Amino acid sequence: MTIRLGYQMPNFSYSTPVADLFPTVIAQAREAESAGFDAAFVMDHFYQLPGLGAPDEPMLEAYTTLGALATATEKIQLSTLVTGNTYRNPPMLAKAVSTLDVASGGRAVLGIGAGWFELEHQQYGYEFGTFTDRFERLDEALQIIAPMLHGERPTFDGKWYQVESAINEPRIRDDLPIMLGGSGEKKTFGLAARFADHLNMICNAGELPRKLDALEARCAEAGRDRSTLETSYLAFVFIDENGDRARQLQHDFLLSRGVDLSKASDEERAAATERQFCGNPDEVAEQIKTRVLDKGIDGIILNLVANGHEPGIVELAGRTLRPLVGA
Repeated sequence: MTIRLGYQMPNFSYSTPVADLFPTVIAQAREAESAGFDAAFVMDHFYQLPGLGAPDEPMLEAYTTLGALATATEKIQLSTLVTGNTYRNPPMLAKAVSTLDVASGGRAVLGIGAGWFELEHQQYGYEFGTFTDRFERLDEALQIIAPMLHGERPTFDGKWYQVESAINEPRIRDDLPIMLGGSGEKKTFGLAARFADHLNMICNAGELPRKLDALEARCAEAGRDRSTLETSYLAFVFIDENGDRARQLQHDFLLSRGVDLSKASDEERAAATERQFCGNPDEVAEQIKTRVLDKGIDGIILNLVANGHEPGIVELAGRTLRPLVGA
């Protein structure tokens, strides 16, 4: 497995009738595939996230969506960024991602994290618990899921989960990859060092040197060669052949979230755009290279929150960034 260039679909608010929504999702996945992206991702949420939109904006269930995309694509890997562990029983999740793998001909990646969106838990009736609770549960879940993906039949009696000789058949392979997503330098990075093939870092770009040092330390603690754990960074990209239009898209998006860049101080502007990359293709490529890849990150998973649903924009982003990551 390698994910040097990934495309995430973070919203389904396309200003179209619901009947036209999924064809737009398929079109983006197919465009990402033809543009040379390694993987396509959806979020595992039931409501739209704060910072991206209102809770009642359209949000599709992740694994149903990925199963449909498996039949609409041929070679691109499919995953969540990332599955909320609290939403599913661990062996059921192992079964779901293995079924996706079978349906896609070996293209599934298990993206997983501890879960964090309290409103979804509260309104859907899932136990939220404390921060410590959620990471204890994730640790236990991975001790069940990883063996099941590898063809073993684990028995586990933990604080949160219990299984007895859990069977996971059919499988198309015994090395379905695991990707952790997050920014926690102790817990998330520690679990990645123990269980993951890939770590996607979700943080401010300026934090990357410290994050990579922390990951090195967690790998050393786990007795793992750091070079065997692939890394990527989640980037919010506003791109257009016309750089001024890209900047207008960024301005309008942030304004809809309550931030007016035209009136913001330098400090406010920096805080609002720390995870964003904006401009024409040359400008975006330079920003990604200097702010992310030159720091030592292996790859980029990007979303195009403002205009990814417009035909040609995913292809433009792929053409722009693929040469930087060797994808």
